[in-house]
Amino acid sequence: MYSRIYKTAVTIPPLLWVTVFLFAPYAILFAYSFWSVTPQQLIARNWNLQNYVELLSTPLYLQVLFRSMRIAASVTLFAIGLGFPLAYFLSFHCKKHKSLIFQLVIIPLWVSYLVRAYAWKTILGSTGVLNTLLMYFGVIREPASFLLYSPFAVVLTLIHIYTPFTFLPIYAALEHIPRDLVEVSQDLGATPWQTFRRVIFPLSLPGVVAGGTFAFVLSLGDFFSPLLIGGPSGIMISNVVYSLFGAAYNWPLGAAVCFCMLVIVIGLLQGTDHLQKRWSYS
Repeated sequence: MYSRIYKTAVTIPPLLWVTVFLFAPYAILFAYSFWSVTPQQLIARNWNLQNYVELLSTPLYLQVLFRSMRIAASVTLFAIGLGFPLAYFLSFHCKKHKSLIFQLVIIPLWVSYLVRAYAWKTILGSTGVLNTLLMYFGVIREPASFLLYSPFAVVLTLIHIYTPFTFLPIYAALEHIPRDLVEVSQDLGATPWQTFRRVIFPLSLPGVVAGGTFAFVLSLGDFFSPLLIGGPSGIMISNVVYSLFGAAYNWPLGAAVCFCMLVIVIGLLQGTDHLQKRWSYS
């Protein structure tokens, strides 16, 4: 239907954009990961695997990496646990004010990331709203120190920030489920629980996988929340990368850490893409 010149003109600009602003930076990052830093704080282009050896042999980096993956996994599970019931309610049971409730769910996306993070710092602080209420009702006698500057605070903040990103693909998947299948299941004598378990939930799995992928990938690479409310025990791998590129001026090691994170994310995306194709409904 379209000429070769038209196809070329439409294809080249996005490919050029992706090459210049995505593939080229990745290639530079990959090259940096094989270089080293001299005692004079200069980057030497002597190709070696020392950065990857140091990354895999230093317990601190592995500990922070596993902590980041654990926090991201916790955020993903809680985001799915909160987003799926809400999406299911809106899609199948909410008749009145459906649009209003949907807008209330996505309103946090209209607010700046910094504002939401600072809000949780205000809530969880030693003189914050939560500690003040707990002390007022006599639940605790002094401010609880574990609420702020801890992995708990990071997980809680990231759940609030990324749950809407999980909710949206789940809701889209539930909305695309043919209602005829649900009616047929009910006509064949299935209980509501059986209909949900054998019809609705399996067909919603692509949306669940997509939402979980959003939550995990975004949480794994988050930088500001661990810096603001994480404290020493809530530092994540992105904060380590920032330190390596900044104060430590060890760009090669920072590039190696970034590339390892990139490999983890690409592997996760490939796995979730396979699951989505396997579970997709046509």
